[in-house]
Amino acid sequence: MRDPYDILGVTKTASAADIKKAYRSLAKKYHPDRNKDDAKAKERFAEINTAYEIVGDEKKKAQYDRGEIGPDGKPRGFEGFGAGPGGFTRGWRTAGGAPGGEQHFEFNFGGGPGGGGFDPSDLFADLFGGRRRAQAAPTRGDDVVATATVPLETVAKGGSARVILPSGRTLEVKIPAGVEEGQQIRLRGQGQPGLRGGEPGDALVAVRVAAHPYFRVEGRDLRVELPVTVYEAALGAKVQTPTLDGKVELAVPPGSNGGRTLRLRGKGLPATEGKPAGDLYVSLKIMLPEDPDADFQAKMRELRDRHGYDPRRKMG
Repeated sequence: MRDPYDILGVTKTASAADIKKAYRSLAKKYHPDRNKDDAKAKERFAEINTAYEIVGDEKKKAQYDRGEIGPDGKPRGFEGFGAGPGGFTRGWRTAGGAPGGEQHFEFNFGGGPGGGGFDPSDLFADLFGGRRRAQAAPTRGDDVVATATVPLETVAKGGSARVILPSGRTLEVKIPAGVEEGQQIRLRGQGQPGLRGGEPGDALVAVRVAAHPYFRVEGRDLRVELPVTVYEAALGAKVQTPTLDGKVELAVPPGSNGGRTLRLRGKGLPATEGKPAGDLYVSLKIMLPEDPDADFQAKMRELRDRHGYDPRRKMG
């Protein structure tokens, strides 16, 4: 795998904010939803997510910079002789530094002077049949985060949605009725694999409600802008308004101004997990005919001349 910094197009000294900004830009560009017929974009998207899992995490970034883990996030194995993380250097020196003196073979174990926490006696004990170091305990895999964009109708009634994990895998996620924007759904065992037999991590899928043609979601409530005629607003009327369950009759009070908001209780998102159903807020929007005829315009002039009023008088 390539260097995570190269994948994200940032330097090793880049700030956390710059790394996050670069990741978001690339993830948006190569997201499979935008490149449905481009297999390479899907691979690039998975690569970008894996890179950000390393350098976007403060702890893992520090481990990677020290050479403790590789670009795939896995610990680097013992690298044997030679310089570099996990290995050791070898060399000859003369006693006291004097040429021609007694020569010794000197070990310098990875991590700096003193072995960096590595006990040479453990190595020789293994080689000559002595005690063996206890094996490292199994480690649980990391959780991964993904987003599922769900239609409002599915949010209201429940259903399923497809989600692409950072690894590139596609899963079908069950969406419970009444789920809210930003709520996470945990998929057990769908995260990164564990190390040394450890259990895998989970996938945390955040729900994002797709934009709707006329409903707007606010928590568990919904808002809709309802067009009404001049005479419906002035005289009052019973009109049809859309809801998640179909159209219902709404009473418009006489003398309603544009922007007046009427509430329909329980017509928002359905009740779930002890939370009550939301409400539907209907804002009136007074609309004129798209192509008013001469008679309509004449009546408007008559209204102006006989019943003229100034709706802006309180504005100074």
